[in-house]
Amino acid sequence: MNTSGHAADDVRAPGLRLAPFRGLRYVPARVGSLAAVTSPPYDVVVRPDGLHHLESADPHNIVRLILPQAITAGTRHRKAAVTLDRWLADGILAPDPDPAIYVYEQRGDGILQRGLIGALELSAPGEGVVLPHEDVMPHVVEDRAALMRTTAANLEPLLLTYRGDGDGAGSVIDRTVEREPLLSTTTEDGFHHRLWAVTNPADLAAVAAELGRHQALIADGHHRWATYLRLREEHTAPGPWNYGLVLLIDTARYPLRVRAIHRLLNRLPVADALAAVGDAFLVTRVDGPLSAAQEALAAATAKGNAFLLAGDGSFHLLDRPDPELLARTIRTDRPDAWRTLDATVLHSTLLDHVWHIPDDPEDIAYIHDTQAAVDQAERRGGTAVLMHPVKEEVVRDLARQGVTMPRKSTSFGPKPATGLVLRSLALD
Repeated sequence: MNTSGHAADDVRAPGLRLAPFRGLRYVPARVGSLAAVTSPPYDVVVRPDGLHHLESADPHNIVRLILPQAITAGTRHRKAAVTLDRWLADGILAPDPDPAIYVYEQRGDGILQRGLIGALELSAPGEGVVLPHEDVMPHVVEDRAALMRTTAANLEPLLLTYRGDGDGAGSVIDRTVEREPLLSTTTEDGFHHRLWAVTNPADLAAVAAELGRHQALIADGHHRWATYLRLREEHTAPGPWNYGLVLLIDTARYPLRVRAIHRLLNRLPVADALAAVGDAFLVTRVDGPLSAAQEALAAATAKGNAFLLAGDGSFHLLDRPDPELLARTIRTDRPDAWRTLDATVLHSTLLDHVWHIPDDPEDIAYIHDTQAAVDQAERRGGTAVLMHPVKEEVVRDLARQGVTMPRKSTSFGPKPATGLVLRSLALD
């Protein structure tokens, strides 16, 4: 890994270490448009509709690498590796000439977000440098590890947040965005994206000095972080596998939005879900539209645990759970902030004890987009469980205590567009 330009290279900093790398980027002249080859992160793509839409947008859309389609897992991963090699040989993708840390900007929907993309030195879970806040699903980690191992590439950055102190990295970002960007594009969702390369040794040293004083919270990408750590264990010699591609956002300057991730219960009709709930929760039918139902959910969650069920053409609010049921079904060896999370109550009480639904892909799908969750539940005859987002300070406080939330509890955003810059481990 090339870390030239880092003032702290000779002494291991106690905090974050973000190294420059030679980014792989699309060659604009070889694709229809940069917007047409980008994608949301792999776990945000709504399948199959969104996947097919992205594949048809451009023959070189990045979704062909992050979500390759084939009958078996091994074939999918080999297909992605062959596709990546072919795009490199054909000049569709090309490496930048010099290692860089990249300044990335997103603007849209009333949000301005700026951060740094680089290769982060991986820390052990007990070191407290990078704080996860959610559990992971082993089968997802296995799939991402196999894809990353086969392609020898980090295809999309994790989203990490830290609370900066105003010096170093922030000043570098402010100066950098005054220059002409390497790329500028507006994606289908209306967000405008710009990217710059930072190669100046003084700027790199200023970034290193500030980041070395901080720890980071994983905002998005727990499965990819677990994948990074697994692959590092497989490659014990120092080298590129000791690093992983990340986007670091200073939320003191650029706060993120926190949204919920909804559950789609593929094999449970709404009528059966309501019958099983009985009097364990207060059940109230809520008239649409979806926005009105979400307002009712927000009002209910202000007073306690609440969920919206959808899938039968209407909405049903579940709130005021039976305290005795909660006491019986939720483990007692966790902080109160964890025990009272909606995600905790959903998984420990409703999924495990009321509905008896195993947490596997055939039974539960995790969907970020609220309308998509409702639509798919109605199409499949299942139940969408709509959630209300948790507050960022709750997430951060639990992470600092070393307590992980149930998997897929939060969705921080806006998330970086996938496809603007990739990292090849062969180049590092």
